[in-house]
Amino acid sequence: MNRSEIVNQIEKNPEKVWDVIIIGGGATGLGVALDSASRGLSTLLLEQSDFSKGTSSRSTKLVHGGVRYLAQGNIDLVREALRERGLLEKNAPHLVQNEVFVIPNYTRFNKLFYTVGLKMYDVLSGKLSLGKSKGISKKETVTRIPTINQNGLKGGVVYHDGQFDDSRLAINVAQTASEQGADVLNYFEVNGLLKDGENVAGVKAIDKESGKEHSFKGRAIINATGVFVDEIMEMDKPDHKKSIRPSQGVHLVLDKEFMPGKDAIMIPKTDDGRVLFAVPWHDKVVVGTTDTPLDEHSLEPTALEEEIEFILTTAKKYLSKAPTRKDVKSVFAGLRPLAAPKGDSDKTKEISRSHKIIVSDSGLITITGGKWTTFRKMGEDTVDKAVNVHNLKGSESKTEELRIHGYLENVDFQDPLYFYGSDKKGIESLIEENSDWKGPIHENYPYIKAQVIWAVRHEMARTVEDFLARRVRVLFLDARAAIDMAETTANLMQKELGEDESWANNQIEVFIKLANRYLLEEYQPKKN
Repeated sequence: MNRSEIVNQIEKNPEKVWDVIIIGGGATGLGVALDSASRGLSTLLLEQSDFSKGTSSRSTKLVHGGVRYLAQGNIDLVREALRERGLLEKNAPHLVQNEVFVIPNYTRFNKLFYTVGLKMYDVLSGKLSLGKSKGISKKETVTRIPTINQNGLKGGVVYHDGQFDDSRLAINVAQTASEQGADVLNYFEVNGLLKDGENVAGVKAIDKESGKEHSFKGRAIINATGVFVDEIMEMDKPDHKKSIRPSQGVHLVLDKEFMPGKDAIMIPKTDDGRVLFAVPWHDKVVVGTTDTPLDEHSLEPTALEEEIEFILTTAKKYLSKAPTRKDVKSVFAGLRPLAAPKGDSDKTKEISRSHKIIVSDSGLITITGGKWTTFRKMGEDTVDKAVNVHNLKGSESKTEELRIHGYLENVDFQDPLYFYGSDKKGIESLIEENSDWKGPIHENYPYIKAQVIWAVRHEMARTVEDFLARRVRVLFLDARAAIDMAETTANLMQKELGEDESWANNQIEVFIKLANRYLLEEYQPKKN
């Protein structure tokens, strides 16, 4: 995971023909890279920004089968996702926690309905179940969720699902793929396809750090770019008709005081038919999500006012203390790459989240749909297709049993460094190298300077945003604190990357501007 070394090695062999080249370094692309490399196929992954910069760092932080899809009757999708949930908890126990969810019931019918329905959820999870669902009394509901609105409360239903850290998993999957022999690169933007007659035979890409242009030859080219898949398909076929319409999901982050317990809340049907979650995450509470069809997409989508108000209004109905705009520590938006609705339908919440693999006439393979929970299966299915279409010589998929980098059993989730898993020892060893790195980056948070150094040396962090948004999650947890941490982070990264002072100043300025997009009121850093 040393970017400079990887680029140097690649440049020494410009005529190399890769078995698999993957465009896109989110959940899907990383899953493909992991599966491909573990089969012994030469694998190159190119990401235009940072790993999981887009949708894959902006999820509801759930590894789940999808109670909502069960209600829609999509049994096969739920069964597959529940199986993958169990495998992920087994292979990355340092990142996936067994989370108890409470559905508060305000009518006796609803309590019966969800108690019965979630028994099906239990059955579908089989041997990989995280725990049995059950109906609970009003008293137990209040004990589990002390801040629940008790007015008219009849009781609740408890069930189990997984909670995880999405961009931390992305980094660990990238590291695992690298250990399996893949070359993974961030800040490499694919801006064209190479053709051999009518067939796709490689990609053209620009290194966004050096500005240098590269051409990479490959047997199987995989388009795993999420909401950007149509752009790649247009490079292949200029008259390509758009297949994706993005749907925006927004989340608000609140202090733990709004839900001081360990359990999460799931509201199965809000006023407009959506599902809303309130999930404990890194000592905060993530509340979301929305489902808003959009005509445009970007790497930095912005929450709409109506989405913010919808979440606050809905949370107010179920929590005894109503959150206000001033209570929001961070707001983030992500885009789901949903199949474009047919006709004039805008009902994105009814579109299946099953993944779909498209093989173009040129041999370009595009993977769309899916969700974080099923990323491993998406990778396996995509590589199966690539092996078949392009006659690649690889072994059978091995990822069902493959431990993710950082694997550690018996994790203490109260430890501020828990999400590093087995890498925690490496961070502690950095403190022996330089005792100053033991110092905190922010007075109110447990992050230490050694984490910045580790992120640069071992996790391919290239910018202040990479560290504060995705190597640690402070931008998503408390954007004001992230702004206050920008200067210290920039100065540490500047020295480690061998950059000059103007680089650090530019990084601070760019990050503060970005971080203010995660706030409802503009904030400037405290003076050191």
